Amino acid sequence: MFTTIKNSIPMSVWYMLISALGFALMAACVKEVSGLGIPVLEIVAVRSIVSGIISYVDIKRKKIPLFGHNKALLIARGTVGSFALILVYYTITTLPLAEATLLQYLHPVFTAMLALFLLKETIQRSTMACIVISLLGLFIIIQPNLAQSNIQIGSVVRYPWLSIGTGVLGAFGSAVAYIIVKKLTKTDDSSVIIFYFPLVALPVSMILLGSDFVVPSLAATGLLILVGIFTQVGQEGLTKALNCADANKATAYAYVQVLFSVFIGWAYFSEVPMATTIMGGGLIMVGALINVFWKR
Repeated sequence: MFTTIKNSIPMSVWYMLISALGFALMAACVKEVSGLGIPVLEIVAVRSIVSGIISYVDIKRKKIPLFGHNKALLIARGTVGSFALILVYYTITTLPLAEATLLQYLHPVFTAMLALFLLKETIQRSTMACIVISLLGLFIIIQPNLAQSNIQIGSVVRYPWLSIGTGVLGAFGSAVAYIIVKKLTKTDDSSVIIFYFPLVALPVSMILLGSDFVVPSLAATGLLILVGIFTQVGQEGLTKALNCADANKATAYAYVQVLFSVFIGWAYFSEVPMATTIMGGGLIMVGALINVFWKR
């Protein structure tokens, strides 16, 4: 039975599911290590070092050119991705994990729109249905919280608009980066594409960090390394997924990370999901299944 299910689901979907899980675990590690006093820019820098080493070793193993072919677009991917990452990490460290992930995962909508206008890809009915149903699920989950400033009103605590804004901007930046990745898969190996991310992110984050560096404890060091490892898993899965399918269709499955994050938030951070979270998560799963099995 498992073999039948496995064979009926495209490889791009499996890659995106692996990517979603990797990014969910990465976000959890970012949130945990920030609680130990490590600045966001330092997290980005250490993550870049770990990812850069892994990517470098992988490129050497494949015996391919280190700096790729389409260098201008590779640098653009690294630059856009770096600033999007900083915004996303800030959001993760200032909002609950589920809410931060929900804002981040507006990017499949931006990706579908950008793919339509920039890549001239056709948005299939199944993808549109997936996006609409999944966005409805996202709205149901996030609606009780987004109407909330850091002012206490009875039992309601409002979240800062800056965190919400960085989440949305980070999602848009991620969408732009994914479109660039889709173009790059035609000219460059996935390992080279991934390598340019830390290649740009490391100097950018170090310059912006300045003198705010904090010497991490042993526990913080371990978490920082895990951030880099889980990032690599997420990036590899994402790049391979985009290499297998249209950008708008592949990234629609990224919504599954929301469910992973809700579970991690509940199991590790003691964030008990509300009824609206369960309802919205159910709609997200329905949307993903429609995108898998509805072929038009």
